[in-house]
Amino acid sequence: MANAASGMAVHDDCKLKFLELKAKRTYRFIVFKIEEKQKQVIVEKVGEPGQSYEDFAASLPADECRYAVFDFDFVTAENCQKSRIFFIAWSPDTSKVRSKMIYASSKDRFKRELDGIQVELQATDPTEMGLDVFKSRAN
Repeated sequence: MANAASGMAVHDDCKLKFLELKAKRTYRFIVFKIEEKQKQVIVEKVGEPGQSYEDFAASLPADECRYAVFDFDFVTAENCQKSRIFFIAWSPDTSKVRSKMIYASSKDRFKRELDGIQVELQATDPTEMGLDVFKSRAN
């Protein structure tokens, strides 16, 4: 279960909550955190379906790394309602180097646990994951 590169396990709750977001649209977003002491990825916060992108952005700490999944709704040029599931690797420049390394080395394995990610973003500051970025990457 643990990743050989970083030794991180993925808590079952992470997969369960992601499946609920993907299949039932129970959540708008999920923020995941690596618990270093337990050496595992856990769910830190979930956003209700009615919450906005702004609520999501506000739930990412300014100086700590996180993984997040965001269910982005948009309307196509043909006026069709669609959604894309984004995976965001949040690694702000102000976070600790050790934290950045742990998150970077665990990312691919963690992402593989979440079957159904459609778009991946790597962000070091809020402008790299702004709504305009979501819109341009969604199509």
